[in-house]
Amino acid sequence: MEYRIRTPLDEYTAGMLRAGDVVYISGTVFGARDAAHKKMSDLIASGCDLPFDIRGQVIYYVGPCPARAGMVIGSAGPTTSSRMDIYAPRLIRMGLRGMIGKGLRSSEVKDAMKCCKAVYFAAVGGAGALLAERISAQSIIAFPELGPEALRKLTLVEFPTVVAIDSIGTDIYEKGRELYHCEG
Repeated sequence: MEYRIRTPLDEYTAGMLRAGDVVYISGTVFGARDAAHKKMSDLIASGCDLPFDIRGQVIYYVGPCPARAGMVIGSAGPTTSSRMDIYAPRLIRMGLRGMIGKGLRSSEVKDAMKCCKAVYFAAVGGAGALLAERISAQSIIAFPELGPEALRKLTLVEFPTVVAIDSIGTDIYEKGRELYHCEG
């Protein structure tokens, strides 16, 4: 199926999406990579609030390049999601509803997704310049000292993704391997 959705995501929208669905995302998402996730984890551990209300939100695992003249943002392709796996289950339990990235996720992340009705979207790696065209606004909202890895508020317009893992745990990476598995 093909869907056009707006953020923030509610449980119903996340629950209707299935692994393999093509989804165009519009609205606000938050861009964060490893270093920003570590800082958010430290804030949580110290009892402080996050720089944004995480409930129903989507985090895009991205550390964009500097913008060229006349551009909103530089190349903004997804980074490998597994590096955020030590932080994601806690954020999901706090209300994070979606993640955009590339690559496999741990069983702990998938368990949290099933429990809390979250979705993992895959964006095409290597297409960062094209994906940047789908970002209409961006601003750093926390951790500016991290440069490209600062926490950013991004506005997406018809940002192309595929549901890689749905809220019931179906994983296209596993399903894809099963299609080509040979019995010996």
